[in-house]
Amino acid sequence: MKLFECQSCRHPLYFENTRCESCGRRLGYLPARDTVTALQTKDGGWHALAEPKAKYRYCANAEHNVCNWLLPFDHPEQYCAACRHNRTIPDLSQPYNLLRWRKIEVAKHRLFCTLLKLRMPLVTRAEDAEGLAFDFIADRDGGGGHAAVMTGHDSGLITINLAEADDPERERQRSEMGEAYRTVLGHFRHEIAHYYWTRLVADSPFLQEFRNIFGDEQRDYVAALQTHYAEGPPPDWPEHFVSAYASAHPWEDFAETWAHYFHMVDTLETAGGFGLSLRPKVGKAVELAAKIDFDPHHASLERIIEAWLPLTFAVNSINRSMGLPDLYPFVLAPPVIVKLAFLHRLIETRSRPQARDTRTSTIRAIVASLRRPVGSPESG
Repeated sequence: MKLFECQSCRHPLYFENTRCESCGRRLGYLPARDTVTALQTKDGGWHALAEPKAKYRYCANAEHNVCNWLLPFDHPEQYCAACRHNRTIPDLSQPYNLLRWRKIEVAKHRLFCTLLKLRMPLVTRAEDAEGLAFDFIADRDGGGGHAAVMTGHDSGLITINLAEADDPERERQRSEMGEAYRTVLGHFRHEIAHYYWTRLVADSPFLQEFRNIFGDEQRDYVAALQTHYAEGPPPDWPEHFVSAYASAHPWEDFAETWAHYFHMVDTLETAGGFGLSLRPKVGKAVELAAKIDFDPHHASLERIIEAWLPLTFAVNSINRSMGLPDLYPFVLAPPVIVKLAFLHRLIETRSRPQARDTRTSTIRAIVASLRRPVGSPESG
């Protein structure tokens, strides 16, 4: 995520802010300009200081304080590019549901910000029966017993259990499932990958390459998950997969790797926004030096990887100084980098049709240039 500032007083802003804490102006996000703008009222609408000649209005979900995105005043849609994909929102008559929905929407809007920057196709259910849609639903206790809502994807419909927005409950589930990382944003990035596998890989020229790299997705999915939960991942999974769950089935490997690619791109953009450069004061500093002065949405994978190792080593070291777990609890083994390269080329083909093709020889050069796997230093 890039950094923002109030056009009125130059106070730094977060992506989610709705009012400047310094000058008090109302704020809104302009997707077309990728900026949070200060606003002023005029002629019954909002005028953006970032684009004074245009007239805007808020997404209809602003009334619930779950969205700060703006639309042109005469836009035919009530909802913004992110909210128009909502099919089911939580029952707002129930205590705490609004607060949890707000947390979910913060994560979803961050996801959509990246999707728009990468120019990923976005189709609603009104446009296609299997277009992208979201159900945000809480577990229910009814006459027939407890009905648990499963977070997942089915033919373009992504369901998110509202409990994922509850920090203690999410941490309990993370611990129970032995996961190194579990966030609402991570769920969105994982589940959207299943949607894009269908849109970008299935029945495409990329399918055979996908099978060569990730495996045959025609393998029984239900049986594979049952085996994974009953027996756990193979002992050598860190040598081949970005997470233990990725080893369950090629579809899950694709989704976990896709989510990881989004983690990298968004985090590097934030680091670049802060002007971060890393020059560690250690003997082999050249291996951990990086200047993050590029747009990761349109950079080569080589440049992304070269910046990622020093950045993750730095943030993990800072967390350890605070007595906290590693912020980045992953290791990118060479086979994972090959998978990331496939995704990078897949996304580039959609966002930049004339982009330079990333061939296997280039990826092998990236892998060969690494002195050790990318990710966390050993715990010791």
